[in-house]
Amino acid sequence: MANTSMEEFEALLNESFEMDTPQEGSVVKGKVIAIEAGQAIIDVGYKMEGRVDLKEFANPGEAPEIAVGDEVEVYLRSAENARGEAVISREMARREEAWDRLEKAYADELRVEGAIFGRVKGGFTVDLGGAVAFLPGSQVDVRPVRDAGPLMGLKQPFQILKMDRRRGNIVVSRRAILEESRAEQRAEVIGKLSEGDTVEGVVKNITEYGAFVDLGGVDGLLHVTDMAWRRVNHPSEILSIGETVNVQVIKINKDTHRISLGMKQLQEDPWDLVAAKYPLNSVHKGRVTNITDYGAFVELEPGVEGLVHVSEMSWTKKNVHPGKIVSTSQEVDVMVLEIDQAKRRVSLGLKQTMRNPWEVFAETHPEGTEVEGEVKNITEFGLFIGLPGEIDGMVHLSDLSWDERGEDAIQNYRKGDVVKAVVSEVDVEKERISLSIKALGGDKFAEAAGGVKRGSIITVEVTAIEDGGIEVEYEGMKSFIRRSDLSRDRAEQRPERFSVGDKVDVRVTNVDMKSRRLGLSIKAREIAEEKEAVEQYGSSDSGASLGDILGAALKGDDE
Repeated sequence: MANTSMEEFEALLNESFEMDTPQEGSVVKGKVIAIEAGQAIIDVGYKMEGRVDLKEFANPGEAPEIAVGDEVEVYLRSAENARGEAVISREMARREEAWDRLEKAYADELRVEGAIFGRVKGGFTVDLGGAVAFLPGSQVDVRPVRDAGPLMGLKQPFQILKMDRRRGNIVVSRRAILEESRAEQRAEVIGKLSEGDTVEGVVKNITEYGAFVDLGGVDGLLHVTDMAWRRVNHPSEILSIGETVNVQVIKINKDTHRISLGMKQLQEDPWDLVAAKYPLNSVHKGRVTNITDYGAFVELEPGVEGLVHVSEMSWTKKNVHPGKIVSTSQEVDVMVLEIDQAKRRVSLGLKQTMRNPWEVFAETHPEGTEVEGEVKNITEFGLFIGLPGEIDGMVHLSDLSWDERGEDAIQNYRKGDVVKAVVSEVDVEKERISLSIKALGGDKFAEAAGGVKRGSIITVEVTAIEDGGIEVEYEGMKSFIRRSDLSRDRAEQRPERFSVGDKVDVRVTNVDMKSRRLGLSIKAREIAEEKEAVEQYGSSDSGASLGDILGAALKGDDE
């Protein structure tokens, strides 16, 4: 009997052990029986007690909330340690509990609450009520966060992006929550806006191409070209961050939720009055705002700009960059050449405000005027000479010298030489001025040959004796009398019978203005004299000899 009762008692004892002894590695319920030395002593049943640091009962940044008599769940790591106490952990219990809860939230795509409590490489650590998650730096906010201090220890919602219980990895995002709420907010704000509305906003950010304006939870882009009617080089010229501005909603894209804003649309368009204020051919003062390869932009008033094309910049500087003629911010006089209201373009002229230098030259230097200038260029067809008004005149090869061939005469000139010339022609339309150097002293040949006609008898001076004839000079003009023209008598056609310095009467046989030569002959003079004598004193038929006739003629001359 006694044996039987002992067996029953043992069975009951074993049963009670199995019932009351918690499984190691599981979460068990316990009761706080004392708090001492920063630890809570917890009874987990069956005469088993364990110790847990008070900080394990605290949320990040908060004081522990624990008191004697509280029932808590702890994780039983070991039933007994060297001191005969149970090894328990509140933190591990919370972690197990948290993982169960988080896995469910992840599966259901629900938000979870947590607090950022530490900074690690590439991001932050987040306490999700017992489980530690990683928050990448890029997932903290919609825009990069420089200082995450204000966010530390703050309870807030997070979205689980990824979790792996086996490895103990959880990745969360705060940005996804913000974007979602922002999208809802944007949709709500955009729903209240219509194109054409005038709204108030605060300048949030400024870039090179414009400014972002906060319209109360939603940003709109105010492009630099819509800030003012005038040219704006950088938005910071007009706006500053934090400034409150009135803007007009130009466009709303319902799909992308992008809003385009404008400021100039709330001001009067200066182009409405352009045609009336700037009639064609009127001259106005303007300021150079921009210089390009093809011209310069000139602002006539804020919002009204015109282009001075490079071809309309200068009468004389044809192939020069506009930057060599005008500079940015310079004030200039311009003439309105054309207005295109539809394209909002004004064509302006700079050179038209100055007189055409070829016209001025034609007025002040009529043909025949003597001018002086520097040789600017030497070409195969003549010289270019700098003239007043920054223009050039050309001396053609044929106008260099009376006596020399042009190709030879041009060798006498060098770039930079200062020369005199006579204006022979001014063509304003073709912007061409013809000059002559040889005409400087007048036309000596024309002057000398003015009183000389074909058949005239003139006296010349012998300047040279050659085999083929003699060279003579008349009034500074050289001529050559060939051997056959030296005498009627063949025996007398000897050049050596003349000496340099002899004065000889000759008959003019030809006046060639083109080649500027006189044809002279002694033989022709002798024949003409004989003919005249015969006519005066009889003919050879009357029996008188030629000697008698000439003798009588000479006698008559003596008397």
